[in-house]
This record gives sequence, structure tokens and C-alpha cells, in this order.
Amino acid sequence: MTNRDLPIYQIEEDFLAALGVSKRVIVHAPTGSGKSTQVPQMLLERGLADNGQVMILQPRRLATRMLAARVASERRVRVGDEVGYQIRFEDYSGSQTRIKFVTEGILLRQMLSNPRLDGIGTVIFDEFHERHLYGDITLARALQIQESIRPDLQIIVMSATLAVEELREYLGASTKVISSEGRTFPVEVSYLRKADESPVWDQACEEFERLVASGVEGDFLVFMPGAYEINRTVQMIQASRSAKGFLVLPLHGELQPRDQDAAVARYEARKVVVSTNVAETSLTIDGVRVVIDGGLARIPKYDPQRGINTLLIEKISRASADQRTGRAGRTAPGICLRLWTEADHRSRPEQEIPEINRLDLSEVILTLKAADIEDIRTFRWLESPKPQLLDRAETLLKDLGALESATGHITPLGRRMLSFPVHPRYARMLLAAQDYHCVYPVALIAALTQGRNILLRGGGKEMRENREDILGGSAESDFFMLMRAWTFADKRGYHIDTCRKLGIHAQSARQVRPLFEHFLRIAKEEGLDTEPGPTNDEVIQKCILTGFIDHLAIRLDASSHRCQIVHGRKGNLSRDSIVTHSPLVVAAEVQEIEGRDRELNVSLEIITAVKEEWLREIFPQDFSEDMETIFDAIQRRVTSVRRKLFKDLPLSLKKTDEVDKDGAARILALEVLKKNLILHEWTDEVNQWFIRVNFLAKNCPELGIAALAKEDIAALIEQFCYGAVSYKEIKDKPLWPILRSWLNSSQLPLIDKYAPERLELPSGKRGKIEYFGDGTTPKLSTTIQNLFGLKATPSIAMGRVPLLVEILAPNQRPVQVTQDLTGFWTEHYPKLKAELSRRYPRHEWQ
Repeated sequence: MTNRDLPIYQIEEDFLAALGVSKRVIVHAPTGSGKSTQVPQMLLERGLADNGQVMILQPRRLATRMLAARVASERRVRVGDEVGYQIRFEDYSGSQTRIKFVTEGILLRQMLSNPRLDGIGTVIFDEFHERHLYGDITLARALQIQESIRPDLQIIVMSATLAVEELREYLGASTKVISSEGRTFPVEVSYLRKADESPVWDQACEEFERLVASGVEGDFLVFMPGAYEINRTVQMIQASRSAKGFLVLPLHGELQPRDQDAAVARYEARKVVVSTNVAETSLTIDGVRVVIDGGLARIPKYDPQRGINTLLIEKISRASADQRTGRAGRTAPGICLRLWTEADHRSRPEQEIPEINRLDLSEVILTLKAADIEDIRTFRWLESPKPQLLDRAETLLKDLGALESATGHITPLGRRMLSFPVHPRYARMLLAAQDYHCVYPVALIAALTQGRNILLRGGGKEMRENREDILGGSAESDFFMLMRAWTFADKRGYHIDTCRKLGIHAQSARQVRPLFEHFLRIAKEEGLDTEPGPTNDEVIQKCILTGFIDHLAIRLDASSHRCQIVHGRKGNLSRDSIVTHSPLVVAAEVQEIEGRDRELNVSLEIITAVKEEWLREIFPQDFSEDMETIFDAIQRRVTSVRRKLFKDLPLSLKKTDEVDKDGAARILALEVLKKNLILHEWTDEVNQWFIRVNFLAKNCPELGIAALAKEDIAALIEQFCYGAVSYKEIKDKPLWPILRSWLNSSQLPLIDKYAPERLELPSGKRGKIEYFGDGTTPKLSTTIQNLFGLKATPSIAMGRVPLLVEILAPNQRPVQVTQDLTGFWTEHYPKLKAELSRRYPRHEWQ
């Protein structure tokens, strides 16, 4: 089949015509249609790339290199000449390069040094449906550049599966959409009958043997989550009798380029390619008729415990599973066996959550700040991230010194950190490590934070003590124990039984090595000294402090694990930590677990001891002092303490005789209002007076009496407490003069006149009126004898509000409640009188 036979050429003329009308085009074409390799060549061949280089953004480094190699081969040129690529640490391109494949982060960084994108005529966003974070951000920046200074810039978005209408709305009404149906064959999908707990490589090998025995034709594609699982699968299948006549080849990003090329090359023999999800959409492997899907992938997510992005093995979504299935139907009918149950499949999410809402945004925000985008909340997001993710990222960057605390502007240190293509925590740590000449151990620490803890939880005190005895070393940081444990496992080839005896998870430890080497490569590429050598623990602790300064904590007391953390949090230090003595610590993990009462229980893990002088050395600008006025509940008095603060974390408290009068009054008033301090004059009469004032303000507004809100009452009590520092000084102090000051001299009599506390009755007695704060009608309660001679219902508030009359029998129990006293005497009293007079013959009855 020639390139012209690829499905993408069915829409060539429509696509080129659309691009001639609009500088924004969406190409919707299925995997295997040829869009990744042929669209750039169409532009070149048809003269639509004369205004500059065609740059194709790919989500993955492996696909970036291999697609460039494929296009270069088709055009019979050397990679790096007319066709090139650039990924992290590799740049095979030059001034003559017309088609250039790059990873998404490369272009975003290029936008910093070349904000006009001079020399680039077209930007193609390939596999955009995967919604990688840098793809979203780079598209937004490209649109801004096109709309402001580069109207000639062509923007093409390509995808196999995409919410086209949503994307078109984002890109603008003038955007053209071109779709290709592609060419696929039916694929038979099957599942495991029941869940299998054996290793996924064992399952894959077993199913490979079964399928070969059944006589299936074509090549196999097996999906595994990472390099380790791929290697185990390759070993298992190669050792199988069913593999006779097959080439078994791995495919993942850690392989040498020649080995990656070997996996996608064509052979006379049948082959089995065991790949990561790079073969899910980005690459088409010819000849595949059978897919065995492990159903797992390393998926980047933000881990709030570590405050970093992690790459852990997770179940794939149903959409990803469908993409993998389609790989078996590119050239003929195929088979896909999923190594999970159908019930499991139904429980999986439909799509992956876009990275914008599952990754830490600090590196992206730092990049945007460097591009002079100050208000990140009004940035042209394709999908706006959650506000808390933006707040969290900005706070971290300020803590690291990458952004100014007051303005949020990028600092010189922040620009230096951007030169490291890693999370800002590790950029900050590596810069500090260079200053302290300890890059090698800090790179290992960075690797140890990426995956699961290599030390098993549990195992009891005996195992922990045994581990500490054998591994020995400093007890100033849990990282030092992790480093010793990893070195122990590494030297012993990650032997499972040997590691288990010390509570070391061999598989997790094995995964640290490639990450360690990755960080060392980054550091070396940026000119840092990565050679191992003698160093001291203190400088390593300082580097840990710089990267996790937002997890700084101080013990609240020496005898417990309770601590206070920066940014107003409280928690508990892990009881498994070997750091038991230091009052000031920093944690690499902060776990927040919701308790039964829905409050968060915060636990600090992987602890490192730090010192205050290190804080002054590294973060001198974050120190301050203030006076805090507090209430001593035992002495029942207000005292002041002078606080030494790092950010908002009190490092020391010193009592002082100076007491702020305003602060003291405010605190005492609060304790009074909370009823922790009881004023002897604050009786029910006071509460009724507040309600009477509000009652009159509502019902007789012309009197000009202002209502008393809760804040007003608090202000009056604060005024009452002014000048005092203790309960003793206020408990017997006259209260009424302050309360009555709310009203002027002409208003005070009106309260007793129109909202009286008591009402004169015909009997000569004064009946008490009860007022209610919820607006209920005031109530007069009195015995029936006191009402003799009162023919009509009494009213208050200038006669506007009839009282509710609660009529009591001689035993003080209610016999009637009414607002119609006239009707009571005529309709109810005769019957009531006959009954009550028999029970209470000694009382007067009229």
C-alpha cells in the first residue's frame, strides 16, 4: 500500500481548502488513517508551509522520534535535515528543517525565548484527545499569538476521538472541521471469566499460548504499563514453546532508539510487540491482528500527600481500552483479549480526567508567569482548572521563592528553576544541591519521592529495630533510612526474600533506579556536578527543606506527636518516623484523612529534622514578629505574647506585660458572648431589653430607634470591656449605662412607654410582658382574676400590636390563650367560670 492509499488522503482537498479559508482547522480522523505522518507532508507539497516551519506537537517522546524517522524515511532524507525532531535533551533539527516533531513542553518553553514564534508557520496539535496539560496550555498560547501578533500562523488540531463541537466553540466560529471515516475491520472483544490475581505478565503469556494454539493469524500487540512489566512479559513469552517462530520485541520510552525502531519494523517472521500505551494512538504497528490488553497504564496524577505529580500504575478508562482494541482491526478482522472481567470494565470511567484537573499546575503556572501572563485566572483555558488547584500551585511557588509573595511576579530564582524540566520542588532542590555540592544524593531523594514508599508499613517494632540495626546511620531524616534501604536492595539485586526481611518492598525499590538516573541526567544536562562524593547530612537536610518548605512543622510539645504546620494547619507526626527529637521538622508527605466527624486528620510522613538558623539562611524574607493577644482560660485574663513567625508558623512565644487595650476588649467581649464569662448584671432583663429595642424599631420606625444586630451587641459589650484585662474587672461592673448608650436621652423613655416591660392591670397588679427574638407576638401572662375589668385586648407599640394574652388559672396553669379578650369574656368565660369556681371556691369570680 502506498501513502496515497491511506484514508487521510480521502479528505486531502477538503482539508487544504479549509486551511486556505481559515487559519484554524480541526482534523478528526481515526488512529491508523495516516494523519500524523501525511498532514505535515501535504502542507509542504502543496505550498502551505512557505511561511515557516511545520511543527507537530506529540504527547510522547518515543512517538515524536519515531514519527520523525518515519516521515524522513518516506521523504528519503536524513533525520535532522528537512525532517527533524526535538525532545528533552535531544534536538535533531536545524535551519533547514521544514517539518519538526516536538513534545508539547518543548514548544511552550520555546514560546518564552521566541514569543512571536518567528520561523514557525504551522503548529499541529496531534492526538489532542488525550488532553495532556502542556497541549492545553500551548494551544491557548498559540491562539493568543495568532490573534495578537501572528495572524498568518496556521493552527491545526488533530485527533482520533474528540469532542469536536466543544473544541470548535473554543477555537472560534471560523474554525473548519474536516472528518475522515478511516478504514477499520471488526474486532472480537473478550474478557476474563473471573478476576485473576496472578502477575499480569503471567496472564498475558498464558493467553498468548492459548491464542496461538487456537490458530489465530497475524502479529500480536500486548499492552503493559511500564518497562519492568514489559521486560517480564517478554521473558515469559520468549520462554514459551508457543513463541517458536515469533520475534518478541519490547517497545517503551527507556529503550535505545535502535531497539524502538526494531519493534515497529516489518519482518518475514511473525512478531509479538509488548508496549506501553505509546502504541495506543501515536504509533501504528503494521500487521497486528491480535491485541492482549493488560488494562493498566502509568497515569500522571497529582498526589496531595507528596505535593507532587506522580506516575503510578492505574486502570485505564473504557475509551483507552477501545483505542487499544482498534489496533487489532487496521488491516483485517482481529481479536482483542482484555485481561479483566466484563464487570470490571463496566466500573471503569468512560474517559480519563483531563490532566488540567488531575495534575499539579505549579510548573505550568511558573512558565506562564515567565511569559508575562500575570492573571492566570483569566488565561484562555480550554477547561478552567479548579480554583483550589490554582491557589495551591501559586502558594507552593511563593513558598519555594519562585514567585514574589506580595505581587505574584516571577523572581530571578523562579527563572533559574525554569531551566530544569522537572517539577519546581526538584528544580529548587537541585539548585540548592549544586550550591551545597550534594547533587548525587539529592537526585536519589527526588527519585525516592516519586513512587510508593519502598519501606513496608507494619511488621512491628521488632522489624523496624532490626532494620535500623542492620542499616544503621543517621536518625536526622527518614530519607536517610530510605536511601540506605534502597542502596541495600540495589546491591542485592532487589532479591524479594532478602528485602522482605528488612521490610523493604523490592518491586518499589527496583523502580527507583531509572528515576534516579533520570534526575541525574537532567542535572548533568543543566551543568550540575553529578559525581558521587563525600558530603554531610546537614547540607542534604537543607536541600530537603528547600523543596518541602510548605510542609514545615513545629511540635506543640515535646511529649507528643502533635504539631502545627505552615498555612494554618495542624497534624500529627508519624509514629513510624526515626526522627524523634527535633522540635522543627519538614515532611515529604502530608496525608489528610477525613475522620468520622468529617474533620481532617492530618499525618506527616517521611520527616526530616531542620533548624531555625537554616530557615534564616535560606528564607530570611519569610521571618516576622508580632504581638498576639490571647485569653488564658485558667487565669481568666487576657495576656499578650510576642511571637516570632516563619510565614504564619509561630516558632517561639514570649509573654509580655504589654496588653493591647483594643485586643483585650475584643477578646473579653467574645468570651462574654460565648457565655464563658458570666456578667452578674447580664440577666434575662438585659436579653428582653435587646428584643424590646428591636421590636420598637420594627413596629414604630418613625421613632428613629436603630435596631440592634448581633454585631452591635458585640460592639457594646466590647465597649463595656474596654480598659479591662481580666474577668475580675468586669464581672460586677455596671452594665446598664453602656447598653442604654445605644439610645439618646429622648429615645430611652419611649422604650418603657411603647414596649413596656410590665402592664398595669385593673387589679392593681403589673403583668409581665414577654418579648420574643423571632418576631412572635409579645405575650402577657397573668391569672384570670387580674384581668377582671379589662374588657378589650391591650395593645403596645403605639396601639399597633395587640398582645397575646395567656390566661392562667389560680394554680398558674394556662387555661386560654387569645388575642380577642372581648370574645373570651362573652363566649368562653361563662363555661370556664363554672368549672374553675368549683375547683377554686375561695377565689373571687365575677
